[in-house]
Amino acid sequence: MRLANRETWDMLQDLIARLVANVGVSEEQAGKAVEIILGFLKQAGPAEKVQELFDKMPGAADIAGPDAGGGMMGGGMMAAMGAMGQMQATGLGMGEVQGVTKEVVNYAREHAGNELVDEIVAAIPGISQFV
Repeated sequence: MRLANRETWDMLQDLIARLVANVGVSEEQAGKAVEIILGFLKQAGPAEKVQELFDKMPGAADIAGPDAGGGMMGGGMMAAMGAMGQMQATGLGMGEVQGVTKEVVNYAREHAGNELVDEIVAAIPGISQFV
């Protein structure tokens, strides 16, 4: 992952520290999970709402990357299963996948508010069980 600026680096480090402390995953797993989750949102979420979210989370678009989705085909449940599989491939168990996802969503809520995050979650079939 190539980070464009200091703001991106700071956001990523803050979020990684939370994941390590609150979920108990390694820094490497946390960084990859953040990249996967933000990429998933970029691919599967409503573009306008996701852009609004990323605007309120400086650096999120850089972390999600231009080719977000990492090979996840389709949207909704298929993309969710792909993201879950990618996180499990980093060594995360199902409980850790859920914990990491909840922490990232909570972080998004803190920066963008409940309403926007709830709209994005509601627009993506299958992810409400993870948040």
